[in-house]
Amino acid sequence: MNTQTGQQKIGQFIKDLRIRRQLTQAEFADALKTSQSAVARIESGKQNLTTSLLEKISDALNHKIVSLSDDTLDFKVTGGKKLSGSIQTNTSKNGSVALLCASLLNKSTSTLHGIAQIEEVYRVIEILESINVGVKWIDNNTIKITPPKKFAMDNLDIEAARRVRSSLMMIGPLSHALETFHLPHAGGCKMGERTISAHKHVFESLGLDITTHEHDYEITPGEKTLDEVIMYEASDTATINALLRAAQLDRETKISFCTPNYQVQDICFFLEKLGVEIDGIGTSTLVVRGVEDINTDIIHENSEDPIESMMFISAALVTNSELEITRCPIDFLKLELLKLKKMGAKIEQSDEYFSQNSRTKLVDLSIHPSELKALDVKIHALPYPGINADNLPFFVPVATQAEGTTKINDWMWENRAIYYTELNRLGADIELADPHRVFINGPTEFRASQVVCPPALRPSVIILIAMLAAEGTSILRNVYSIQRGYENIAERLNNIGADIEIMHNI
Repeated sequence: MNTQTGQQKIGQFIKDLRIRRQLTQAEFADALKTSQSAVARIESGKQNLTTSLLEKISDALNHKIVSLSDDTLDFKVTGGKKLSGSIQTNTSKNGSVALLCASLLNKSTSTLHGIAQIEEVYRVIEILESINVGVKWIDNNTIKITPPKKFAMDNLDIEAARRVRSSLMMIGPLSHALETFHLPHAGGCKMGERTISAHKHVFESLGLDITTHEHDYEITPGEKTLDEVIMYEASDTATINALLRAAQLDRETKISFCTPNYQVQDICFFLEKLGVEIDGIGTSTLVVRGVEDINTDIIHENSEDPIESMMFISAALVTNSELEITRCPIDFLKLELLKLKKMGAKIEQSDEYFSQNSRTKLVDLSIHPSELKALDVKIHALPYPGINADNLPFFVPVATQAEGTTKINDWMWENRAIYYTELNRLGADIELADPHRVFINGPTEFRASQVVCPPALRPSVIILIAMLAAEGTSILRNVYSIQRGYENIAERLNNIGADIEIMHNI
């Protein structure tokens, strides 16, 4: 970064981001509280970039410019190689963090199999341990959780809580043990404003008040508890919050218009082992008969991650490879597979079999080299059983290899679609229509480049996928976003033919 060439590259990167955010140099200068001439020097590579200035620029553009932490990791990707062989779908990231939070309901020990060893899980564990929860890894992906007799909320790890959104799922369990408590504002991927309206509505319907302060939320007892919660919006996390709050209410609670997505079903399976009765699992209406005192040793198996299956499918199609992907949760991939097959993807699937939980249906998928064509209609996500919002980004690199123009509408997030245009740095032809819609013209040939990961998980992974297909050597900077959701991803991709070198402190 201290060399002239490196400084010029960062300056050009900042300029490109500013233009995509539709900011003039003057407006950008106002945001940085500096002069327009200083902005011109930054963008031309003639301004020294201090840590403080880089942080201000990152905040103004809502994009991490460069990481200066001691634990920075970058990926050096030698692309243009075919993938081959077989790779197994891991258990789910979203299910892992939800189960860790749900385990706080149980006064006894919950043994959880299939907990992903990823940064998101590590942050949740840091929060749990800081409030005196017993956490013990007993195998690579098995963990024992034992809540304390008294939660030490005064010792809560604020920094860890601010880095994950999943801390919101602790509110329901903690509300049964604590009359009043505080939790820091939630973090996670930066994809525009993410309110807690849906969560607040759930808790207010189920006997809690949530007051938002400058740095945290205050949770106190509310005045009433309703027999029916009508979900404010289709939110997986909010649905889980409704389940976790209702699970220890000694009454019957109806949850209407909830999402029956994979992580929601996993929580239902877990709660049933705790003695909670739930009708309607897999539908948009759940009836929960809670248990006031939950105190039983249980063992539970997390299910496989459809988002990881989709990532490997996308990688195989983009690199035009022959690849087997095993243990794919088919009920949460059917529509994605249909769309891909309509685009010309050659995909075969095995007979169905069950996950370790004996509830989730799995298949093995075989992906073959395919000639792809753009669909005439837009591709967009919907609450389950629609295309999963986390799977939608994986259609973007696939569409770059399809003949014609693919229209993708990412309506759920305010500005995640902006990150899709990062693939243009690798040779894609993606037009941003507005913060939600992109038009992808294909087929295009990816070329090697250097890109900084966006502060969002799935957009970061699709850049990695594009680099796998790009001839030459690419550098993907600051891959923490990817490590939040994928365990040993570089090693696993290398095992099926990729060439990814992990670089420390670059």
